[in-house]
Amino acid sequence: MEHAARLLQNDPAMAAEQASEILKVAPGHPPATLLLGMAWRIAGDARRSLAVLEPLARGQPNWAKAHYELGLARADDTQPEAALRALQRAVALDPMLPDAWRAIGDQFTLAGDVSRADAAYAQHVRASTRDPRLLSAAAALVDGKIAEAEALLRAHLKQCPTDVAALRMLAEVAARLARNNDAELLLERCLELSPGFHVARQQYALILNRRNKPAAALRQIEHLEALDPRNIMVRNLKAVILARLGGYAEAIEIYGELLKAYPDNPKIWLSYGHTLATAGRDRDAIAAYRESIARAPQLGEAFWSLANLKTFRFSDAEKTAMHAQLARRDLSDEDRYHFDFALGKAHEDDARYADSFRHYLCANELRRTRLNYDAGDTSAFVRRSKELLTAEFFASRSGHGAAAADPIFIVGMPRAGSTLIEQILASHPSVEGTMELPDLIMIVETLSGGPKPGAGKPQPAEESPYLTVLGTLSAGACRQLGEDYLVRTRIQRKTSRPLFIDKMPNNFLHVGLIRLALPNAKIIDARRHPMACCFSAFKQQFAEGHRYSYSLTDVGRYYRDYVELMQHFDRAIPGTVHRVFYENMIADTETEIARLLAYCGLPFDRACLRFHENERPVRTASAQQVRRPIYRDGIEHWRHYEPWLQPLKESLGDVLDSYPETPHF
Repeated sequence: MEHAARLLQNDPAMAAEQASEILKVAPGHPPATLLLGMAWRIAGDARRSLAVLEPLARGQPNWAKAHYELGLARADDTQPEAALRALQRAVALDPMLPDAWRAIGDQFTLAGDVSRADAAYAQHVRASTRDPRLLSAAAALVDGKIAEAEALLRAHLKQCPTDVAALRMLAEVAARLARNNDAELLLERCLELSPGFHVARQQYALILNRRNKPAAALRQIEHLEALDPRNIMVRNLKAVILARLGGYAEAIEIYGELLKAYPDNPKIWLSYGHTLATAGRDRDAIAAYRESIARAPQLGEAFWSLANLKTFRFSDAEKTAMHAQLARRDLSDEDRYHFDFALGKAHEDDARYADSFRHYLCANELRRTRLNYDAGDTSAFVRRSKELLTAEFFASRSGHGAAAADPIFIVGMPRAGSTLIEQILASHPSVEGTMELPDLIMIVETLSGGPKPGAGKPQPAEESPYLTVLGTLSAGACRQLGEDYLVRTRIQRKTSRPLFIDKMPNNFLHVGLIRLALPNAKIIDARRHPMACCFSAFKQQFAEGHRYSYSLTDVGRYYRDYVELMQHFDRAIPGTVHRVFYENMIADTETEIARLLAYCGLPFDRACLRFHENERPVRTASAQQVRRPIYRDGIEHWRHYEPWLQPLKESLGDVLDSYPETPHF
């Protein structure tokens, strides 16, 4: 028995042979039967494993280990409901089976039941803890007393700083408090001390992905996948990460496999739809979103995802269904604002602009309550940038930075035509389109000493060391930052084209950093009429960032700050930034494309005029729109809503009056 057990992981077929020999001598021997079932499961033969474990569990109804193994085998055989029943029977018989609780958490996660999954994972942490000094912290975590758990764990780690169980528990606490930077550091230390702590490694991969480090997350996932290629949770996370890294074909394949096992999971259908939409498979994406809705009619994000295709039109039945969901009192805030955004778009398509604006306003007001944004912080950041990043500042640093001219940065406001510019440039044989890359923001966070609560918006100038640090960087440090950026973004480049695009609109805040680190990079400012641009952002439910966009006053003030800062860079480093006005691009496309390519040092190529034929994946709200020829419908569309936009006009002030020129700041 001991010899067979030792063979399980490295040679499960031989372990099965050893167990079979034992059973010849002692027929029906329960431990040997369990070992045989485990061996077949680990060898990848779930059906053969079930043939052994099903009768064993019936004959041993009170043996927790038998029901646990039966649950794992059923999960491998894509029987999620039966697997969950067996696993729950196991923990009912023995509540201190940690791996059973973790498997239950995985099943609830795959079923889309986040709250029950969290509860099961907390029980896994508690059951994993044998140290009596950690039991109180584990109990507090199970009971949702997060602050108490944190205090107990920190006190314990002062005495025992290398306790990996405590480190992992504290990382769980940090993750629940959305302190993902802390969670990352704790799990990194945990794995330094215990590289074989696979549960911690899976959590580490999840946190890395949340921290905009998908390449690092993928390395952790591949490590886990090598150990257990059939682990569904690992496969699911791999699909999420691959989609972020542009591996859409493989991600779609994995989601397809997952949905064969878990066809009733609305969240997997939703993720599948997102990936299909990015890959340009609109019909398949619509079908996936509708599958999600069929399983969870209250899932507002699925309806919003349909609306966010921009070219999709809701049926009368779908609009009625959304109104019915909004009438529910038990609807979550997140689902509610998603339904309001979707109905805003539905009524807009029907030219019912008053009803449309009412829903957009409700959605934005509710969304804003969940965010932390102070417009004064951005204005202070702009003032400090203008004080520091002067013409003299840049002149004294001539020659700093990495020499590479690979990146083309497209900056500005969201919904200003940046995706159109990206699609045009990516149609040139010398330019590769990627996505909205987070890498420059990650460098900013590093210079700032790490993200702070409320990350996603500029920190107040007086609280952030970022700008001060820029003023102290040596030539070598600037060059290293540029080279680090190029290394970070290498994984996003799938072709050998010499130039690539980084289309992150909010990078206009960091033109100074770009100039210092990558002085030969191109910077394109996508600009659109302030009313059209700001209202379009107000209508958009962004997955993350853009916290200013959920108030007409805030979005107008942000646009004003953006114009002021870009005007400053025009004066301090003239000729560095090329500006593309959306209205000019629509009115005289060929001339504007010629100017754009000349600025990038590229010969004119008529493929750029046929940008809508480019089948590259596009990961923005404009994905479907840029797969169509130039259209003029959106230029004055905001005027349908003009009666309700006075707060935006007042916030924009003379920036609106002067457009396309800029007032003197």
